[in-house]
Amino acid sequence: MNITVFDDLEKLYTEAADAFVDLSKKSIQKNDRFVVALSGGSSPKAIFKLLATQKYAEQIEWNKVYFFWVDERWVPLHDDKSNFRMTDEALLSQVPVDKNHIFPMYAEGITPEDYAKTYEEQIRSVLGDEGVFDFILLGMGDDGHTASLFPGEEVLNEKEKWVSAYYLKPQEMFRITLTAPVINNAENIFVIAFGESKKHALNEVLNGEYNPSLYPLQLIEKKDGYHFFTDEKAKG
Repeated sequence: MNITVFDDLEKLYTEAADAFVDLSKKSIQKNDRFVVALSGGSSPKAIFKLLATQKYAEQIEWNKVYFFWVDERWVPLHDDKSNFRMTDEALLSQVPVDKNHIFPMYAEGITPEDYAKTYEEQIRSVLGDEGVFDFILLGMGDDGHTASLFPGEEVLNEKEKWVSAYYLKPQEMFRITLTAPVINNAENIFVIAFGESKKHALNEVLNGEYNPSLYPLQLIEKKDGYHFFTDEKAKG
């Protein structure tokens, strides 16, 4: 695992955007496509806005990029809480993507549990049964959660499904998420976690005893291709 500690968040965002461009070129050269799963939140938004600038956008063959999501709140696509909406406004609507290569994690007229099955089918239609994403972007909450893998939830024990949906009682809403097995299959996983509020959970994830029911990010295997971007406030 590669841990990079930044003293400036702009440098963090820039290096993450640079890495996205580099990985896209390598993947497209090798497989003629770049299949990604993206997170929501303020950190990815800053990265997406960078990628939409001319400097970065002109370096990427957008028509060969496939967009999935790591997780989503079960809300309409243009709801303020939607990860899709944020990504669309910051990036997708700004660059020449192929609309057929965009797979939002929400649909009208279907239950979240049924759509989780549909979403897995969509992933398999692109990636086949091996399910290897080229790139997954994750964040980490103050409690050590990542994607919608929250402490103490049954989804943490999932071994077979690639996508799961469940009702998260503390938030009083349904969440839909990629599971640890498919995330761990990815060629490249980037985790963005910075700020004083992340310090305790980050230390436990990186250095504490293995206890993923309390710190779910520990479910993500520390391996080649796993990159952690953080800062001094979080890393300590």
